[in-house]
Amino acid sequence: MVNTDDFIKRLEIILDYYGMNASAFADKIGVQRSSLSHLLSGRNKPSLDFILKILDVYPEIDLYWILNGKGNFPKTNSNSPETETISTPIHTTIDAVSNANKDLFSETHSETINPNKIDKKEPNSFPSFDENIEKIVFFYKDGTFKTYKPNS
Repeated sequence: MVNTDDFIKRLEIILDYYGMNASAFADKIGVQRSSLSHLLSGRNKPSLDFILKILDVYPEIDLYWILNGKGNFPKTNSNSPETETISTPIHTTIDAVSNANKDLFSETHSETINPNKIDKKEPNSFPSFDENIEKIVFFYKDGTFKTYKPNS
């Protein structure tokens, strides 16, 4: 049986990982925003249909991880050495998400990189960044991602 509170925390981890608010996530997987809101508030439990919609849109999410916290998120892909797997204990990650105190339904703001500042001849070159940046993650439409470390 799925522990609803832990499921909600894993769902919040997914939202945080993809940098999405609940409204955008609901739209992306094709469920009503109110359904996701009721689930996140603990009013409703996740249905099998809801979980299957998540896995259909985000195949890198491991079924066993989202259901009971076992496994990895995202799934380990042995063919791609550049990908990084989140294998932090669930309670550590949950505390980090809980401490963020962010409104899941607010707009997400991000800073964009001016593509004119990137050297087109050198595909892995980046404009100057603050030395405090640990890594940059690029997410692709096919569900894959690559992690770059600017100081490496």
